[in-house]
Amino acid sequence: MIEHYFAVKHLHMTAAYASLVFFIIRAYWSVTGRPILKARWVKILPHIIDTALLTFGVLLAIMLSFWPLPPWLSAKITALIVYILLGTMAIKRGKTPAIRAGTAVAAVLVFIYILGVAMHRTPLSWLS
Repeated sequence: MIEHYFAVKHLHMTAAYASLVFFIIRAYWSVTGRPILKARWVKILPHIIDTALLTFGVLLAIMLSFWPLPPWLSAKITALIVYILLGTMAIKRGKTPAIRAGTAVAAVLVFIYILGVAMHRTPLSWLS
């Protein structure tokens, strides 16, 4: 299984970037009140991308025998939960465009933190 590490890692990274790009597009549509946000494919595609992202992430953790979880991976998972909550506010639950825009920016900042944690393998992220 480890022989597929680089393929799985690159699929995970590709899914992560696709998730971010599509989130930014959907957040823009949400803030500007675009009706395309209600299209069926717009509602389904994020679930497909995020399922792939999570699946490849779990596969990587299994391949590398990450149990118990190292601190950097625990920080990444915790930040992922925060990102999901902020993303929900930015796209669905924010009452005003200003709230949706603010939470979208916060979600992107959390995503950047997650990237730093993944790249540097420390909870300090970009500060290491």
